[in-house]
Amino acid sequence: MEDNHIHKAPHFSGPDLVAQARIYAIQAHSRINHRRKYSLEPYDVHLKDVADIISSSTDDEEMIAAAWLHDVVEDTPATFFEIEQKFGSAVAQLVAEVTDISTSAHGNRATRKAIDRAHLSNASWRGKTIKLADLIDNCRDICAHDPEFAKVYLTEMSGLLEVLSDGQTDLYNRAVKLLHRSAEALSLPLEVITSFQAISNTVRSSTLFRHDRASDMFLKAFAAKDIARALPSVDSPPASSALSIMKKNGMSALGIRHDGHIRGYVMKDEPSQERTFRPDQLIDEKASFSEVITALTRHEICFVRVFDSVTGIITRDDIQHPFIRMWLFGIITMMEMQTVAFIEKRWPDDAWVQFLSEKRLEKARELLDERLRRNQSTTLLNCLQFSDKFQILIEDQTVLQDLGFPSRRIAKRVCKDLESLRNNLSHAQDIVGHDFTQIARMAMRIESGNY
Repeated sequence: MEDNHIHKAPHFSGPDLVAQARIYAIQAHSRINHRRKYSLEPYDVHLKDVADIISSSTDDEEMIAAAWLHDVVEDTPATFFEIEQKFGSAVAQLVAEVTDISTSAHGNRATRKAIDRAHLSNASWRGKTIKLADLIDNCRDICAHDPEFAKVYLTEMSGLLEVLSDGQTDLYNRAVKLLHRSAEALSLPLEVITSFQAISNTVRSSTLFRHDRASDMFLKAFAAKDIARALPSVDSPPASSALSIMKKNGMSALGIRHDGHIRGYVMKDEPSQERTFRPDQLIDEKASFSEVITALTRHEICFVRVFDSVTGIITRDDIQHPFIRMWLFGIITMMEMQTVAFIEKRWPDDAWVQFLSEKRLEKARELLDERLRRNQSTTLLNCLQFSDKFQILIEDQTVLQDLGFPSRRIAKRVCKDLESLRNNLSHAQDIVGHDFTQIARMAMRIESGNY
């Protein structure tokens, strides 16, 4: 079977390839206002640093381009297919090698990191070299700004270096020296640094949102099989009628059978080019919706397995499915309910009023009076708008950090996006245009009980 590459020439080559990758990456991260966690600098500062580290060790344009693009699939709505179409299969493969594949369904942070480490162990030496550059830059940034979390990061970095030794030698040695120098500066015992399993004892987790019986039941009520469509298939090699079959069935992809089993697929744009499934493109029929959306942040389509057989397909258009809309609305509602509970505990007796303007409070009081007039049991806090509750929540600096927001400004922007998403869900409006990455992260945190 052919590998999962498109064998046509990329649109760009040489210096043009690097220049266009730089432009594409900067624009992709800028569109979601992605910034470095501690300095709040535009995220392309990190991308440039990683690309510069690669440039200092090689003149391989594909590696330098991939260095610019190494986080676009993981952090923005970009997909591997888009990267492959614009920059060629080699660059897309490098980006795939350094992109994490774990999801919340895999368990706690230690388990997820072990899965991503195993994925990285199978990367090419070029992919491992790019990851070394990424580790070097992230290590410098984290150790300079967050010594407590740096202890966790250095432990994870040590585990990754165990599988990166066949990357570029100079960068590997540089990363090892940085690891030991940083550990010494933080007075972290070397035996802790060299034990990858120590992460499970030191990782921080937020205690803001925890599951109760009702939320657990809701999260387990939906699965990939509830929205997947059957995947039509033909025997290999792809038939000349593949395109017409896809059009007839309204599908963007068609399965390709080998010895009676679907082992690959073709896409509508290239019906004669057979592709193999990427590991993070395949999900179990019982996979949660957060796993589905996570897969769709990286690919335009994902495929559903029953036992070991691929039988179904889910695309980004399927996010409009009523079950997905119901699930998203439920998750946002659960987040709002638990936000109220946290605020009541953190600022009892309405002490939270200090954080809102009199105008916002007056609207809430008017709603409270009306509900009390109707003999409804409620509180002033419950009469606030979603954005008001979230604004109060992030006044707690610990919560702000645990939720992963570098500033209140960025947290408020995310809240605005979530409120917009909820309103669109309420009024049956389109939601595909929303940021898949943000939705996936929110869903994974809620589902794991660590939001």
